[in-house]
Amino acid sequence: MINLDFDRGQPLFGPSIGNATTYEFVSAEPKDGEYTIAKNTIGMYPDNGWHQISNHTPNDPNGYMMIVNSSINPGIVFQKTLSPLCAGTTYVFEAWVVNLINYPGIRPNLNFQIETKTGQILKVYNSGEIPDSQVPEWLRFATTFTVGNETDLVLKIINLGVGGIGNDLAFDDISIRACGPIITQKIDSLEGLNEDLCEGESASYRLEASVSADFYANPRYQWQSNTGAGWNDIVGERSMVFTAVFNNARAGTYQYRLLTADESNINSPSCRVSSSVFTIRVNGEAIAENSGPVCVGGTIQLSARNAASYSWTGPNFSSQDQNPILLNASKDMSGDYILTVTTNGCTTSDTTTVSVLDQVKALTDITDATICEGDSLRLSASGGISYEWIPSDGLSNPKSPNPTVSPKENTVYRVLVSNGACFDYADINITVIKTPIVNAGIDIKILEGQSTRLNGKVTGDYERIYWTPTDHLDDPSSLNPTATPPTSIRYTLTAVPRLGCKIASDEVFIKVSPNIIIPNSFSPNGDGINDMWVVPDTYASSQSFIKIVNRNGQMVFQSNGSFKPWDGKFHGRDLPSAVYYYSVYLSDEFETFSGWINLIR
Repeated sequence: MINLDFDRGQPLFGPSIGNATTYEFVSAEPKDGEYTIAKNTIGMYPDNGWHQISNHTPNDPNGYMMIVNSSINPGIVFQKTLSPLCAGTTYVFEAWVVNLINYPGIRPNLNFQIETKTGQILKVYNSGEIPDSQVPEWLRFATTFTVGNETDLVLKIINLGVGGIGNDLAFDDISIRACGPIITQKIDSLEGLNEDLCEGESASYRLEASVSADFYANPRYQWQSNTGAGWNDIVGERSMVFTAVFNNARAGTYQYRLLTADESNINSPSCRVSSSVFTIRVNGEAIAENSGPVCVGGTIQLSARNAASYSWTGPNFSSQDQNPILLNASKDMSGDYILTVTTNGCTTSDTTTVSVLDQVKALTDITDATICEGDSLRLSASGGISYEWIPSDGLSNPKSPNPTVSPKENTVYRVLVSNGACFDYADINITVIKTPIVNAGIDIKILEGQSTRLNGKVTGDYERIYWTPTDHLDDPSSLNPTATPPTSIRYTLTAVPRLGCKIASDEVFIKVSPNIIIPNSFSPNGDGINDMWVVPDTYASSQSFIKIVNRNGQMVFQSNGSFKPWDGKFHGRDLPSAVYYYSVYLSDEFETFSGWINLIR
């Protein structure tokens, strides 16, 4: 059998059919000379007289159809090369067509033409003018044709009418199937095609399909079965009688049919003919279920699978509904609920047990707690049979009623307490006192007699800070006290958190260097008073470097290492009275000193 139904899919518009038509494809409302493949015509020319319809295929909301806005000139609407058919076999051609116009206009007039690939026409069937109507009507057009020696055929649908006002139509469900002999059928020697069986029972059915003997020269047969996944051959079953055997039958619909064709064509799907379908329905046993366990005050949903009739009984309860609902559940609704169902003469029962549980109240030993960073705390919850703490970070066991918690940040822990169906929750707020981070600042260098401000910084949780030792500080409890130490000293800044949590500290070193005084004049006249230029506190330095130049930049004196006084001479000769310029480097602890000297004679 050949079926041309233009496929199916989720989008509103389907794909082009390519060169199977002379019309132009659009994924939209088609204009004259255009076509589209779509699920329906909803929204297409609703104000210009088009019927708003869906595709023809029954129970197929995702199926497509071919929608044609006819060309001004007649032409081929649809053309399809068919799968090879069987020589000497008669076939039935069928197509469903609808006139889309709901007003008097040009009416579609179609030729359905079957021809060979070499151009020999086997059959031409004319639809006649397809009438317009106020209500859309899918019309079936069918004819028969017989295949000769050429089995590769072409189907053409030709629109004889011209376009313009009217002549708009849609096609769907085009099929070609083989004609066959008369087949009469029986089950257990009785007329009929259907039988019923109860789930779990055992039975056998003799299926007979008698085929008229004069249709095929060498008839052959093949039984097929379908349990919901499609038709499959039953191996070895090639007579006109088949016995369907059920042992401890499982619920479901079991279908059978007989295929018949001439011996040379029995394996060709396009050549063989099938009987009407035998159906054995195995009616399922009762299956009772409920939505429980539920909490007091909740809703109980009873449910059963499909059957013809239902009867529920339970604690102070009865119902004929398939899926009854019990509102505002109470403890006295707990117990067994019995379901009895009857379908096609099969009556069975099943029981489901409903549990109604008390509401849960989540309890905790504390609601708030404060701990030091790095410490842990044991939480405790009660009121149920299962527990779930969130977040799980810092918890020893998030499913324990008594986990140990070690959070790094302030955290609200929520515990979900359940008895299997009912639940409640409670929160515990944990505040974490963070260990302070202390920075006493970088080390400092000052000269004797100078003051400096300490640059302490503290972050985190703390109650107070203090500096030690307190010597030479104006305010030891301040982050930035002023220090005036006479000698080098090391100060420690300490931060103290709340609740006796871990303290933190840091140190800063103040290097106090001597205050260097450099004289700016001397008189080397031999009177024993101020005859030498001397820089105090430099004799002990082994790294000093001193240079003196005249006003022209010529060096007249220098000293490396231990300091040597200057006597006002250059190469043993007295220098004249004048202003000279010095540069004094003592060590890395001091900046380089520079200035002028007045030599007086």
